[in-house]
Amino acid sequence: MAVQLLTHEVADICLGKPPLRSLSISATVGDALAALKASEDTHISVWSCDHSKNSYDSDDHCLCIGKVCMVDVICYLCKGENLSSPSLALKSPLPVLLSKTHDLVRHVEPSSSLLEAIDLILQGAQNLVVPIKINIKNNPKRKQLLQKSSISPTTHNGIEFCWLTQEDVIRFLLSSIGFFSPIPTLSIDTLGIISTDFCAIEYDSPASSAVEAISRSLADQTSVAVVDGDGLLIGEISPFTLACCDETVAAAVTTLSAGELMAYIDCGGPPEDLARVVEARLKERKLEGMLEKFGIPQSSIPSNSSSSYDEELPSPQTTLPRSGRYSRSSSYSARMVNRGEAIVCHPGSSLVAVMIQAIAYRVNYVWVTEEDCTLAGIVTFSDMLEVFREHLESVA
Repeated sequence: MAVQLLTHEVADICLGKPPLRSLSISATVGDALAALKASEDTHISVWSCDHSKNSYDSDDHCLCIGKVCMVDVICYLCKGENLSSPSLALKSPLPVLLSKTHDLVRHVEPSSSLLEAIDLILQGAQNLVVPIKINIKNNPKRKQLLQKSSISPTTHNGIEFCWLTQEDVIRFLLSSIGFFSPIPTLSIDTLGIISTDFCAIEYDSPASSAVEAISRSLADQTSVAVVDGDGLLIGEISPFTLACCDETVAAAVTTLSAGELMAYIDCGGPPEDLARVVEARLKERKLEGMLEKFGIPQSSIPSNSSSSYDEELPSPQTTLPRSGRYSRSSSYSARMVNRGEAIVCHPGSSLVAVMIQAIAYRVNYVWVTEEDCTLAGIVTFSDMLEVFREHLESVA
């Protein structure tokens, strides 16, 4: 019975989770960029800590206040005042990257219940910060290491932390999906969880006009739909994809159309022709600072490169692959798996099928389209958690 799930604690879902790497609130945007490029994680936690108390018994003065990812850096570099001098923008204090949305990150105890975790997520939390207790009093070697450094990349006052995501909770519920029968077999249309509140941009629109939408979709853990004039879903500009890119994508966002940007971030790295178009357009706009920081070295670009490439772009009727991955260094890498086309379902798709789709592609949402590919809406993990929360409450 579903009531058995009510006995589970947050600690049950956190088993095996790696400790968080952290950045101090006193860091700069450049520090965040360096940490992201050196890490396999797409997000770095941001902490406000006062270690002057020299206490190893309490974490009261260590607080995770947010998180940053490459998307935050890219969107910040795309702001008007930063386009001409990205190098100066990287020296800005880290707080300029933090979301203005409150409570995206919340601290919880390992003993917190599953229902409490779900409630916090439904209130807007993206990540729940959970302590992994370390007994440093009985571990002199670890205490000695802590005393050598006021801030460890993963440890705060002898305590390591991990974080719990919406995906973690959905995976946990999927492992016990039989308890919720027959709800998982019902269609998402029947359950009423198809939302029409999403960000979209037309294929031929400048990608720069989607910067605010990208930031919003990052906060909502969704994506920006790319559609044609008839509302057909062509693809998407996904923060989940951009988070695994590097900062040079800011130049592409600044100069390309939405359709071009989709092609630019696909297939493990930008096509050479598109990369040259980006450089040509930076020169045309006299964005020397961005050109110097992100331009292609030693390239020879004909004056008509931009127009010649435009003629070769696929039409909006051609569905472009939704995401490729490349490393956060100067060279591109195929270590990240190409996710293929935008993940879609239909109004008649069952809840469990949509859950599996999202988990399989490591996204928090699935687009909903009609038979003619018209975009009907989006289904998110938080929508799904609403359904499960109501069922758990009814049996509590």
